[in-house]
Amino acid sequence: MPVTWDLHADVVVVGFGAAGAAAAIEAAEAGAQVIALDRYSGGGASVMSGGVVYAGGGTSVQREAGVVDSVDDMYGYLSEEVGDAVSAETLRRFCEGAAAMIDWLSAHGVPFEASLCPYKTSYPSNRHYLYYSGSEAAGAFRDVARPAPRGHRAKGKGTSGKMLYGPLAASAKNAGVHVLSQTRAYSLVVEGGRVRGVECHSLMNAPAHVRRRHRRLGLLSAKPGVYAPRFRYMLERRLARIEKKYSRTVRIEARRGVVLSAGGFVADRVMMAEHAPEYTGGIALGTAGDDGSGITLGTDVGAATAKLGNISAWRFIVPPVPFLGALLVNSAGKRMVDESRYGAALGHAIVEKGGGRGWLLADVDLARDARKQLPHQAMWFQRIQNAGLVRTAVHGNTVEDVARAAGVDPGELRETVERHNAAIASGIADPFGKHDDFRRPIVRAPFTMYDAGIPAGSGLAKMMNPCPMITLGGLVVDEETGGVKDAAGQIIAGLFAAGRTAVGLCSNSYVSGLSLADCIFSGRRAGTHAARGTRHAVDADTM
Repeated sequence: MPVTWDLHADVVVVGFGAAGAAAAIEAAEAGAQVIALDRYSGGGASVMSGGVVYAGGGTSVQREAGVVDSVDDMYGYLSEEVGDAVSAETLRRFCEGAAAMIDWLSAHGVPFEASLCPYKTSYPSNRHYLYYSGSEAAGAFRDVARPAPRGHRAKGKGTSGKMLYGPLAASAKNAGVHVLSQTRAYSLVVEGGRVRGVECHSLMNAPAHVRRRHRRLGLLSAKPGVYAPRFRYMLERRLARIEKKYSRTVRIEARRGVVLSAGGFVADRVMMAEHAPEYTGGIALGTAGDDGSGITLGTDVGAATAKLGNISAWRFIVPPVPFLGALLVNSAGKRMVDESRYGAALGHAIVEKGGGRGWLLADVDLARDARKQLPHQAMWFQRIQNAGLVRTAVHGNTVEDVARAAGVDPGELRETVERHNAAIASGIADPFGKHDDFRRPIVRAPFTMYDAGIPAGSGLAKMMNPCPMITLGGLVVDEETGGVKDAAGQIIAGLFAAGRTAVGLCSNSYVSGLSLADCIFSGRRAGTHAARGTRHAVDADTM
């Protein structure tokens, strides 16, 4: 039987975060009639984010700040981070278009500022909006590319994701995009081998007081629910009851294409346990909408997936800057990583080399310098995280004493410290590639070890000293169009994907701002080609 459509559009965007907004804007500005579906009331993980966009090659913001950068340097660095997540051609295209991407975002109202952060940090204070957001300054990368600050933080107090998402959402609406909030897509409609539309459950006709209650609960579920999983689960049950009672089925025709941009799956415990069981102990950084539903919509119609086991776990030890000179060791007392790397590299090492456990070793001078610098470098939430780290501290008058207090092998830790100190004294390069700018000997007692592992359970320790995680894999897409591919490498006609629903730039590893940059890059690509109704197939070996 022919499908009876309730609503009609040229392009339907499923998920209205940064990727969905970018896709909707491009499709609408290309002349398409666009409907965007939002599970709750706007933004998803993008609103909760730090609002950092990774871009370089000489952006207008970099130039104003006096930063010298080139496309080749950006490409050289990202080649090491991105690996085979996308082709070299796609990465080059992203780097060559990065400066124009910042101009595009600015033209759509996203505020940036050329205030350069003078120190290494995981997230800059409200005084700074351009910073080294990755591992560019780490020793292993300085021989590959000239380092430059490429983290463009949207200007706004606190974590400024709302200052990125808000203008994009407003621009989409100004372009004529119809946003259907509190609407959950549950099935794609396929006719004649082509995706023709979406079936949804929507509260669009529910009483106003019901929609208000659903909106409030959804906001609470997103934050503070992200730090209190049990609270989130309770709220989600209430939300599900409201949706079951008041939602109705809505079928929306997509005459040219459907774009899936519904986030990742970090909030889905079943998918996490299946694809990345060793990463189930961290904080699920996202909303309840990051439940893999966008990925499932694709796989239900034959889409291929890749890199679902790749997770980014963030163990931030800075601010304060002196902690870059500390030693991060596992329970065997062995170092695991260059401690000056971006927090995702530290988190990965803790999971893969430490089984989720890790300790940061400092001597009395380093600990003193850290306490002194923290107030000038940290935002309020970073102070809380630092307090969570400090409350785990154990002390000892010798390296062996502090190792025993932490439950770390004392003999091996002593050897680690002695090798580290001897290498510095002899001018020998750090075995993990840490640059001399960040190295310092661990010599003066008393010594302190901070628990930098992934906190167990869901109590105060996890809230104060979190290890946030996001998923990186998703649907396989054609890198020219964003069209979703099946297992045979053929594009599924009428279906596109973007953001964390799709494999993209950051699907192997993550540095701050690369996911949002990929959301804009892949979202614009998908929206442009969906508006054109791109149908041609591309062989899998062109990825």
